[in-house]
Amino acid sequence: MKILFVIDTYDTSNNGTSISAQRFAAELRTRGHEVMILTTGEPGEHRFTLPTFKMPVFQPLMDKHNFNFAYTDMEVIRKAVEWSDIIHCFLPFAVEIEAKRYADKIGKPSTAAFHIQPQNMTSSVGLGKTDWVNEIFYHNFRLLLYDKFRHVHAPSYFMAEEIRKRGYKAKVHVISNGIQDDFIEAGKHNIDYGKPARLPQYEGKYVIMMVGRLSQEKRQDVIINAVKYSRYANKIQLVFAGNGPEKAHYEELGKQLKNPPQFVYLSKAELIEQLGQVDVYVHASDMESEAISCIEAFATGLVPVIANSEVSATPQFALDGRSLFLPGNPKDLARAWDYWLDHPNERAYMEKLYAKSAKQYSLKNSVDKFEEMLQEEIEDCKKLS
Repeated sequence: MKILFVIDTYDTSNNGTSISAQRFAAELRTRGHEVMILTTGEPGEHRFTLPTFKMPVFQPLMDKHNFNFAYTDMEVIRKAVEWSDIIHCFLPFAVEIEAKRYADKIGKPSTAAFHIQPQNMTSSVGLGKTDWVNEIFYHNFRLLLYDKFRHVHAPSYFMAEEIRKRGYKAKVHVISNGIQDDFIEAGKHNIDYGKPARLPQYEGKYVIMMVGRLSQEKRQDVIINAVKYSRYANKIQLVFAGNGPEKAHYEELGKQLKNPPQFVYLSKAELIEQLGQVDVYVHASDMESEAISCIEAFATGLVPVIANSEVSATPQFALDGRSLFLPGNPKDLARAWDYWLDHPNERAYMEKLYAKSAKQYSLKNSVDKFEEMLQEEIEDCKKLS
């Protein structure tokens, strides 16, 4: 198949949707498909390049999140859609709307994904928990884009239910964004042969880590504030992998700790190496459509401690209640991770179970399901033509 991915920002490693698009594209190409990307950025191989739309007032915020909206250059959009056998839209914005409109006009099959919770956007301006604002986004996304599709990809059962209960009409395919084999293989090695030797800077410490964009809704502040409630406060070394607009704030907040947090930006290989040094992984985010970084962490053989938020899919990964804490509650988070630090044998046993549970989220399994969805849409399109 000639598959066109339509996504405003593709070239970033600080955005889960973009990372998912990159990994799916690479895996699909190994299976013999041609995949092109309709996106912003520099011209290059495998892409149709659109200009960036600079948002008045909000562009500095977009820059902090490493995200750009695409300008709807119809000449480029038409060329891209005509090239394809099927298009897949990742986001609910102007370029996706125009690509879908033109695909319908010329009879090209098309699918969409619901990756972005409205709360991911509204949190950036302090409105993440303002329900009526988020409901407006859900409503407009449905009317402007998603109701025009027969098939929509949701990365979790939680996200599928969120859109179904708001009246989204398409058939929803629950497909994890998937993790690469490297993380699963690292977990097998760590379980079978033991974790790597402790690096000198971590000797005598408990390493607690979270991976994710440094932004308000990810709640790294809860992790920093939890340290003072822990029995192991003087031995805890926090590591935050990621970048984002709250970095300076979190660095300042972390100065109160005996061991100030480390802020790192890692390649995949470096991330796997770093996870091998970790005692407990924490995912404190208030809102997530899936949280691949959490799956990657427990795939390598770590017990996660996850915020039990009603607007997050991540609690689905907890194998029992010991891996959950009250969202936004640093005291309860410290209670949860102290339990695992107090019980190393129980932690080692559960690490094996978490590593085993991660295998169902392999990227290959996800792309199998994704191919099935694309094929189903192609068949449906033929029936109606």
